[in-house]
Amino acid sequence: MLRSMTGFGAGLSETEDYRVAIEVKAVNQRYLDLDIRAPHVLDAFAEAIKAKVKEYASRGKLTVSVQFMDKRERVQEIRLDKPLAIAYHKALNEISDLLRLTRPDNVQMIATYPGVLTTMETQDGLEGAEPVLMEALDEAMRRFTAMREKEGENLKSDFLKRIDILSGQVEEVSTLGPEIVRQYRERLEATVKEALAGAEIDEARIIQEAAIYSDRVNFTEEIVRLRSHFEQFRSILEHAEEPVGRKLDFLIQEMNREVNTTASKANNVHAARLAVDMKSEIEKLREQVQNIE
Repeated sequence: MLRSMTGFGAGLSETEDYRVAIEVKAVNQRYLDLDIRAPHVLDAFAEAIKAKVKEYASRGKLTVSVQFMDKRERVQEIRLDKPLAIAYHKALNEISDLLRLTRPDNVQMIATYPGVLTTMETQDGLEGAEPVLMEALDEAMRRFTAMREKEGENLKSDFLKRIDILSGQVEEVSTLGPEIVRQYRERLEATVKEALAGAEIDEARIIQEAAIYSDRVNFTEEIVRLRSHFEQFRSILEHAEEPVGRKLDFLIQEMNREVNTTASKANNVHAARLAVDMKSEIEKLREQVQNIE
């Protein structure tokens, strides 16, 4: 199924221990560019997150935003810096001896000095967090993909409409070949008659020159290739089971080249006007293909 590169999806998973909310959004990018925004506590799961995202997307600039809550009870732990406490006590005793004051034996006073006592929260590791994280991410990526597929269907309809327009224009151009040669022969005869001022015209030479010109302006091969490109384009749209943006982009480049060659060979006002119209439609295709994965 055809997929747009732009999209959004959100997922939520929660247990007694953890709560994970994830949002995924993407914009156009030639290659896959991942920006994972998650708390540092989840750094160990960065590769797992990347691997999961790559199961769903191969192109685009994706931003994955993760909100993580650890609901488990935390244990408060008080740590004593023994060397620092001893150093404080020793310094205070030296001050006492120096100033002939009472020795400071108040433990509570020493405990209040900076760094002697510190409070820390301790908890177990993040066992069990990864399944919750992956469940939320999987849900977000599924919704993200569904949105991209819906937009892809809209783009597909637009593509097919424009390919039909191009096909009609190409068929119109294909009918101009005989008329272009006939007009050239008439101009050639008129020019020769004027130059010879009533003398007898070599009809065989006129026919020969017209045949040479007909071969030079023959754009049948280009028309055949354009028809082939259109059919390939339609087939890719109908049978897209993998990212096809690059394939479609290549075909569009080939279409543009064939139209330019056709216009150059035809050397005809009507053909030139049709070529301009075709190039306009091809440019619209090219712009839209930039949105396809």
